Amino acid sequence: MMSQIDAIIDRVVHGIYHDMPELLEKYGEQGRVKCREDNYHHIKHLNSARNLDSDDFFVDYVLWLNNILTARGMKTEHLIDNFKRLENELRASESFEEKEDYLRTLKKGLAELEELTVDSSSYTKR
Repeated sequence: MMSQIDAIIDRVVHGIYHDMPELLEKYGEQGRVKCREDNYHHIKHLNSARNLDSDDFFVDYVLWLNNILTARGMKTEHLIDNFKRLENELRASESFEEKEDYLRTLKKGLAELEELTVDSSSYTKR
């Protein structure tokens, strides 16, 4: 399964940097390496959530990570985009034992992030 995860992460990272070349300009090649590492952490946390039978474990990770990344100049929208790409690649991949659990849990993490962007955009309009 790991080579399948490697391929999924390769496609996610390639897509991000293809569609947003400004990230390479801003963060350099080290940013691409970090993005790849982050995606392995995403998978690791999805797997831990599955093993613990706790989607909240992943949701807590997502919210923590968003706080870290936004403090470093990234936007919540970047993380949402990353997770949507990961979701699409998981959905398109060959079936593996954890696939449906990963997709369900990832959807919950995405919902939390999207709620943050709705809350913050409605707050700024007041």
